[in-house]
Amino acid sequence: MSELEPESPPEPSDVPARKRPKPGERRVQILQALAAMLEQPGAERVTTAALAARLSVSEAALYRHFASKAQMFEALIDFIEASVFSLINQLQEREPEPGARVQKMVRMVLQFAERNPGMTRVMVGDALVFEHERLQERMNLFFDKLEAQWRQPLREALAATAMPTVEAQVRAALLHAFVLGRLQRYARSGFRRAPSENLEASLAIVLAVA
Repeated sequence: MSELEPESPPEPSDVPARKRPKPGERRVQILQALAAMLEQPGAERVTTAALAARLSVSEAALYRHFASKAQMFEALIDFIEASVFSLINQLQEREPEPGARVQKMVRMVLQFAERNPGMTRVMVGDALVFEHERLQERMNLFFDKLEAQWRQPLREALAATAMPTVEAQVRAALLHAFVLGRLQRYARSGFRRAPSENLEASLAIVLAVA
């Protein structure tokens, strides 16, 4: 039996080309990796070095897509705002009953956080402590906008009371504190205490709107 001859090297056309990410795809991968790292207990602060290592790229490669880590967090906040307020707009169109609309909006925000634990750390500010102060300001504004979204249907639900506008403001502020408290407990429990825990009974007490 003759010896096997060594295989010839593949022709250039046979060598698979390295797949290049599509435009914008690498940005999405970076943001997904950042959000995933924030899901880990004790990962409130993520360095660009750790993020680059997770993606098996250099830090310089990250900065080709984002000028700074602050820009990465801004992109996560953009996603949070777009997702939550898009769902709120849908609820406003589909739910005519104001009391039910408020409850569904609150439930949706908490469910969004529960499905996206890394985003929860951004929402409550834990991931932003060492970042630029404008990022925390944006999240504060996000919750202010939520509170404003709750006030209008609460005024409708409380129309028969003596001071519906004042009552709606008080209850919307209470909802703000309730939601933020639920999200903080979720993040600081290592994502063990779900924001939706006993939610219906809690909302019945907090809202108490017929």
